[in-house]
Amino acid sequence: MPNSRSPFGSALDAWQPEPVTGQDPLHPGPVDAASALLDLPAAAAAAGDPLPPLWHWFFFLRWPAQRELGPDGHPLEASFLPPVPDRQRMFAGGRCEIVEPLRLGRPAECVSSLAAVTPKRGRTGELLFVTERREYRQSGRRCLVEEQDFVYRSGRSTDPQHPTALDDAAGPAAEGPWQLPLRPDPTLLFRFSALTANAHRIHYDAPYCQDVEGYPGLVVHGPLLVLLMLEVVRRNAPERRVRTLAYRLRRPVFAGERLLADGAPSDGRAALRIATHRAARHATAEVAFA
Repeated sequence: MPNSRSPFGSALDAWQPEPVTGQDPLHPGPVDAASALLDLPAAAAAAGDPLPPLWHWFFFLRWPAQRELGPDGHPLEASFLPPVPDRQRMFAGGRCEIVEPLRLGRPAECVSSLAAVTPKRGRTGELLFVTERREYRQSGRRCLVEEQDFVYRSGRSTDPQHPTALDDAAGPAAEGPWQLPLRPDPTLLFRFSALTANAHRIHYDAPYCQDVEGYPGLVVHGPLLVLLMLEVVRRNAPERRVRTLAYRLRRPVFAGERLLADGAPSDGRAALRIATHRAARHATAEVAFA
């Protein structure tokens, strides 16, 4: 844990949250809803079906009381939110090992714990990197081990890097043979927020997003970008089972922009990315097949 010399203060010295255990029956409903969101064929999910990689993000959801949310829609307090004043959070990336897929209709358990806390100085000021570890079990067996990386800052950045206006006509150039184009709109973002219990206002409240956070438009969820990259794999190599994956979120994509999720397979792996006309790599991922 950080010591008292941390730029975030001595409060972090005593911050040692205990592991948290959650259960979920894994009813098929969220899979049907996510499939509809992605315009997948309307084949009803059934008990025993394996979850696609990272679709467990639609389960084990936490719904805090309305009074427990801050002005930005995020929870004011939670087990793994660091005691940082005027806290601003960014989802930076993660890793996942899939020993065997979780299966619908079978009760599952998730044990979440704090894996690492690292203060760093970035180009725009002091940052705190927090890694949360999650282990998923089903029928007494370990199925998935996941780590998620979050970056926190105290206060807002004084160095905005976002465009002042958005071009909804220009599209990115393709690189890999696997391609999935998408133009996220506010309805898509609203539905994804609902499916993931994400009340952060940057994804559905345009006036707040622009006037308070300083973005040019609604922000596409980082987890949605990751799932789109994995969807490229699922649609182009449905017979391959993903064993491990790692991803990184680099810069935001905004509603109305034309994005492209594409990938290239090579030697039992696949390199993936999210591109717009503004940047070739808003997000990147690599998967290894079993």
